[in-house]
Amino acid sequence: MNPQEMLRILDSIARDRNIERGVLVRDLEQAMVSAARKFFNTLDTEEFACRLDPLTGSFSLTRHGEPLEMPPAQFGRIAAQTFKQVMIQKFRDDERSSILEEFSKRMGEIVTGVAQRYEGGALVVSLDRAEGFMPRSEQIPGEQFAAGDRVRCLILDVRDAGSQVKIVLSRAHPDFIKKLFEVEVPEVAEKIIEVKAMAREAGYRTKIAVASIDSKVDAVGACVGVRGSRIKNIVDELNGEKIDIVRWNESSQILIQNALKPAEVQEVSLCFELGRATVVVRDDQLSLAIGKRGQNVRLAARLTGWDVDILTPEEFTKGVETMYATVQGVQGVTEQMADKLAALGMVSVFDIEEVGAECLVNELELDPAIAANVVETCAVKAKEVAEQQQRDKEAKERKAQEEALLARRALETGTTGESGEAAAAAILGAPSSSPNSPDTSSDARAADILGQG
Repeated sequence: MNPQEMLRILDSIARDRNIERGVLVRDLEQAMVSAARKFFNTLDTEEFACRLDPLTGSFSLTRHGEPLEMPPAQFGRIAAQTFKQVMIQKFRDDERSSILEEFSKRMGEIVTGVAQRYEGGALVVSLDRAEGFMPRSEQIPGEQFAAGDRVRCLILDVRDAGSQVKIVLSRAHPDFIKKLFEVEVPEVAEKIIEVKAMAREAGYRTKIAVASIDSKVDAVGACVGVRGSRIKNIVDELNGEKIDIVRWNESSQILIQNALKPAEVQEVSLCFELGRATVVVRDDQLSLAIGKRGQNVRLAARLTGWDVDILTPEEFTKGVETMYATVQGVQGVTEQMADKLAALGMVSVFDIEEVGAECLVNELELDPAIAANVVETCAVKAKEVAEQQQRDKEAKERKAQEEALLARRALETGTTGESGEAAAAAILGAPSSSPNSPDTSSDARAADILGQG
């Protein structure tokens, strides 16, 4: 090959594969040394040396420091094949090292690639010079890409896997949304607005807590954008995943209230010993606070770092009253001590059983024996309360099943215009009561009806 043509090819490879030209020159020199050793059948690695003139493209080969009179063109076919194999292998190694170095610096960045194919559930994405793969665990549930689709994703990890570089991509990681906010919201990229905490269930819902270091900038408003333009771009990228932007507050009580929105919170009681927040909401806000399949309260707990327990006012009051009655029933415990326990967030017998006697000794300055007695008494009461709650739950479920059965059969028979008891009797096959029949209570008649159903 013409030396100048070889240098032009060398420059092209260096430019296209992002490899330093000097590295490629060194690879060619080592490949020529390998060819010479193959031709002369020597194992001495120091016997030959080679230098490639970067201007003319000519090789100068020496043996034991003396110029080799035989030109490389006369080495023969086997030596030439050795030169070719060594050169290709070294070029590949250089390219792998270049890719590893480049993408290692880009970890945590958002990149745009082209979907290629699925392999065992993992999506293979072309990233110009390299291929990345997105494991099923890092994909958004229900999201599918066809070959040729553009894919926006986060570089999650880059590692050397021997003969190749493994680039792990993600669309399900919380940092993916954080980076999308940096792209769509300039104030986040400029650090005027800080993302304080995030909690995400990919494909369903995300809660993100933001705060502004500039009092003139509204963190939530800036993230939402004019008429929701900024948040809409992010939601569209995530195929409709819901995003709740929460205003950050250093007060855990206020933060928990914000995190549970759109539900309205009446009261938040924090127990630092257990890391638990007892939140009181009205009956009509209970399902909203808990969310579909518990998603809202679960994400709020992860966002705030507190174990969040949602109660209605009735449940909260009943729990506190039970705790007061149980604790004050132990000799040596005063009402003021019970008040302090409630102020510390221990609002049920379950909480006192869980914190243990040592906490009571430290906080209430109780005698260890009395503290142990309090915990033991609360443990017994907690077991009773748990059993009662289970019975109430089962009774509620039975009642719901019975009501559903009556409603279903009413629809099937089309019974209308009768009294509730007569309709139920007709539905379930029991004789309806006549004016001359003995006067029985409603409960007894209902029991007879359900018993014959």
